[in-house]
Amino acid sequence: QPPPAESEESLQPAEKSFVDSELEEELQSVHHEALHSQPVSYEDDIDVEETVSDPGVPGDSEVMVEDAVEHHTELYFSFLSEPNHEKQTEIQDTGTYECIRVYVWSLVEGYSKQLLGNTREVMNCVGFISLLAKKKKKPKLLNKFDKTIKAALDAAERLRKKGKVEEALRAFEVLVNQYPQSPRARYGKAQSEDDLAEKMRSNEMLQKAINTYDEVVSLPNVPSDLIKLSLKREADRQQFLGRMRGSLVTLQKLVQLKNDLGVGYLLIGDNSNAKKVYEEVLSLSPNDGFAKVHYGFILKAENKIAESIPYLKEGLESGDPGTNDGRFYFHLGDALQRMGDKEAYKWYELGYQRGHFASVWQRSLYNVKGLKAQPWWTAKETGYTELVKSLEKDWKLIRDEGLAVMDKKRSLFLPEDENLREKGDWSQFTLWQQGRKNENACKSVPKTCALLERFPEATGCRRGQIKYSVMHPGTHVWPHTGPTNCRLRMHLGLVIPKEGCRIRCAQDDRTWEEGKVLIFDDSFEHEVWQDSESYRLIFIVDVWHPELTVQERRTLPAI
Repeated sequence: QPPPAESEESLQPAEKSFVDSELEEELQSVHHEALHSQPVSYEDDIDVEETVSDPGVPGDSEVMVEDAVEHHTELYFSFLSEPNHEKQTEIQDTGTYECIRVYVWSLVEGYSKQLLGNTREVMNCVGFISLLAKKKKKPKLLNKFDKTIKAALDAAERLRKKGKVEEALRAFEVLVNQYPQSPRARYGKAQSEDDLAEKMRSNEMLQKAINTYDEVVSLPNVPSDLIKLSLKREADRQQFLGRMRGSLVTLQKLVQLKNDLGVGYLLIGDNSNAKKVYEEVLSLSPNDGFAKVHYGFILKAENKIAESIPYLKEGLESGDPGTNDGRFYFHLGDALQRMGDKEAYKWYELGYQRGHFASVWQRSLYNVKGLKAQPWWTAKETGYTELVKSLEKDWKLIRDEGLAVMDKKRSLFLPEDENLREKGDWSQFTLWQQGRKNENACKSVPKTCALLERFPEATGCRRGQIKYSVMHPGTHVWPHTGPTNCRLRMHLGLVIPKEGCRIRCAQDDRTWEEGKVLIFDDSFEHEVWQDSESYRLIFIVDVWHPELTVQERRTLPAI
């Protein structure tokens, strides 16, 4: 630090040893007040010109992915606050704006591209957004208005960089007076005051700079990069003056911004950068619950099950805004189950009490309220008796076509890829997905597909699949739940070993029989064991929940 000047109050950094445990507790209280006193304002719109900079403006032509994603974190938050709320979307090829809107909405449905299916327009958007994410990032300091006065801003900045601090300050003051809503002019004024404070060794001038940095953040339409720079410098200067409490408040504003950025990366499927953001947040604010649950979520997605548990648990226990969400209860419970810890059901119970789950056992997150809920169903209860009769009547035909594919086209059976297996070998051959027929697959089992065409409750179920499922000895499928209560799942036994195979749904175990249909609601927890000496082959047919209306079946988004 510069030596003190005799004529001015000394700019000496304050001693930090006074930060004892009581003050830390008080500072943590300030942390929460600063972070959560202002409700987040959400808009369901985005200015494309703010997402992709005007290439005609020198020095500001890079595409900034943060600008796109930060404008859309509101979709994520509103979705988390209403996990049972069904949304609709029309996918239209109407350019960049619609592309970003549709793509972000789709990713909100689970941070997973798997849920997008093969819809061409959305997949085109995947490529577009991925391209944005890969662009070289460059700090964006000018909003649209500041680009119109860029020449004047550049002239004032040149004075500052040449060390003509007083002249630069006067130039920026003129710009601030003339354009009070200009974030870049105000930031230049703050930097000039900061430089002048160092030159004069004046705490009074440094306080002016701190105040001006704070003014930058409060202006409308401030680029996110400029907010970050202003907050970082403001906090640094506050620490220099020994104002630790004020510095912590400023840093928590920065933490909130970074938390939102982390969500933005998750929305575009960039878990790697999201992880880095939350690591940075936790280094700044180790007790931030929002960052903890998201960091735990990412670790679990990386299959780092044991590592994810303390972050998810501590994040939920913090009670911080944004943590009380069914996803985090779901994944914490799942992680605990996979570690053999019965505390999982404590968290499922708490999730149920807080309205995230229909029950401790029924934990789907994409639901229509009021539908009849029970683990096991009879054909009569579903109303789909004709479908069940047809499956049971022609089960050998379905079996033989499936076996022929296993013998001659085994590669059509794809390994289960949702990380549901503890161990073993489990593959599936899909004929319908999200209500869309796989024409190529059906060429291999034409009679089976022809039989199913008569039952739109199955082929038109856009929240389910129709598929063969083969499971080999030594396989165990973790306890898990399906994503929605809007479907029921039928299992037709095709090749069933005499013993060693069973399925549990909620608290009731069943076994398969060749030529017979089992029906259960897979939104309830279920688990499968295959401990026989030969493979098990079944045929899975998902159907709409019988209580859904025709309108609901037509308009519910696909899963």
